[in-house]
Amino acid sequence: MRLAYLLLCFALPALAAPQLQPLIDATPAGGLLRLPPGRYDGPAVIARPLTLDGGGRATLDGGGRGIVLTLRASGATVRGMALTGSGATLDGMDAAIEVAGDDNRIEDNLITDALFGIHIRQGNRNRVLNNRVRGKDLPLGLRGDGLRLWNSRYNVVSGNEFTHVRDLTLANSPDNRILGNRLDDARYGMHIIFSPRSFVADNRISHTATGIVVLYSDDVTLHGNTIAHVFDGGGAGIVFKDSATGLIEDNDVIHCAAGLLANTPRNDELALTIRRNRFAHNIVGMSFYGAQGGHRILANRFEHNLTQVVVSSPDAGSANAWQGNHWSDYQGFDRDSDGVGDTPYELYSYTDRIWMEIPRAKFFANAPALELLDFLERLAPFLAPSLILRDATPQMR
Repeated sequence: MRLAYLLLCFALPALAAPQLQPLIDATPAGGLLRLPPGRYDGPAVIARPLTLDGGGRATLDGGGRGIVLTLRASGATVRGMALTGSGATLDGMDAAIEVAGDDNRIEDNLITDALFGIHIRQGNRNRVLNNRVRGKDLPLGLRGDGLRLWNSRYNVVSGNEFTHVRDLTLANSPDNRILGNRLDDARYGMHIIFSPRSFVADNRISHTATGIVVLYSDDVTLHGNTIAHVFDGGGAGIVFKDSATGLIEDNDVIHCAAGLLANTPRNDELALTIRRNRFAHNIVGMSFYGAQGGHRILANRFEHNLTQVVVSSPDAGSANAWQGNHWSDYQGFDRDSDGVGDTPYELYSYTDRIWMEIPRAKFFANAPALELLDFLERLAPFLAPSLILRDATPQMR
């Protein structure tokens, strides 16, 4: 019996996972640490440039304590690792990977059970490529961000998959490129605040409360993104607030509470350019608020939205430049077959749009009584209706 007890005591340490930190500390600057398959205990810190390669079969487990892996170096690479078990403190920004350096590569890693996925804090020119991130199993408001950039510039985030997280956040982080990522089951798809000149392209965002929100960030480009099924909380696929000279082009915004929501520019030189996008099967195609207009809305497709355009003031819509858009509810003809409608597309504010100015009336939208009033108003207007928009060259195809 005593012999069996002694054998068990000798066996227990062998069953414990090895610590990763001593292996990192033993790797020289510029060296390669290729881990054998297995589980390693964290947290761990990389403080000099080296390559940590898990080969897709090594797991670093933070044990539910703080940040799983911290990069305090520049020029390091972390690839092929499975990282799991961060802490659960939002104030502490507990993350799977925190980057506090420049010119690092974070690629081909699998992140699970992490409060925050990847946090770049005052890091420039880093590359975050082809990682898969899944957050902790928590209610939406208690999750952390799948990706968070703070005070960081010239980073590239490409080809990653994020699910079951809160947001992808860029805060005080100009000149970053967010390319070809997928996000599902989150709050904000992407939250860009005080981050001018961000370039966001070819991302796919679905089943979130809001798609891409741009706040106080000038010269932001949204190109070729697909945003779908954005309904929770009545959010919009794309939101621009007090963000000048942005470019919104070639995006698909489908099945959302609103396709695009924006306030009016301070002057024409600060207007948004919105072109070649598809807004389809949304409750509202576009919504503008403010007392004036000025945005350039060109060659977009408005397909089967319950309401094509909503404005808080008629001037907010009619002062925009509408040209060459396709409207699924256009009732004109193209007799010369040149692909352009013979008469302009015009949208007026009748009784059915009373809820644009009186929000409480929205409860009665599409009610039989309001539909009847709208029919009578169109048949014999009591007052001249307000012009919301006029597109002189509506596209038939």
